Amino acid sequence: MSTGDTLDKLVVFLAKRDGIDKLVKTFQYVSKLAHWGAESSRPELAKRAKSWETASGLSRKAFRSGRFLTGFNALRRAPGEFGTLAVLANAGEMVYFFFDHFTWLSRVGVLEAWLARPACYVSAFGESVGYLFFIAMDFIMIRRGLRMERKLLREASGGSKDSNAGREKEVRKIRVDRVMRLMATAANVADLVIGIAEVEPNPFCNHAVTLGISGLVSAWAGWYRNWPS
Repeated sequence: MSTGDTLDKLVVFLAKRDGIDKLVKTFQYVSKLAHWGAESSRPELAKRAKSWETASGLSRKAFRSGRFLTGFNALRRAPGEFGTLAVLANAGEMVYFFFDHFTWLSRVGVLEAWLARPACYVSAFGESVGYLFFIAMDFIMIRRGLRMERKLLREASGGSKDSNAGREKEVRKIRVDRVMRLMATAANVADLVIGIAEVEPNPFCNHAVTLGISGLVSAWAGWYRNWPS
């Protein structure tokens, strides 16, 4: 791939709301790890990294304004084949993004500062619930894809050249879909860890390294999924 092609794809990627979000999320969690690494040996650098982390986190919340409407719109439509799973997943996402507004406004001083903690808790709880059901749906689809792939490969062993070409195309589509769903699952699991750290604080989930790595896994998996093909 040429430098020009890469630059063109980067421009398209950054033109998307999710593209910008993944870039700033990378800044947020790289700075978190930098703060942790420099805290004891280079306090001034750690202070700057912390400021970068805070600024990145608040800017992401501002940029996600109105994002809860995505979940609300999904709830308005028929739940489809997943039924209750889809309803719970999208409801959790809607709660997450809706209460994120109150977290942001309280942290920048528009609302009372004490609102930040309960709003963040409700937001993280909704986020965690939503991710659990999104993960479940992706696993169901991955399992279906594996079954269909095995069926197509069995049929290909005794089929004609023309029919096998069609089956190979279907197998490629199934494999691409599986990779994308695995990336989505990796991002959702990583974000679930971050959500648990807020809902039920514990030494493992709340450690700076755990949060930093989880944030970067989520950001880079999302980067991969949103990168122009």
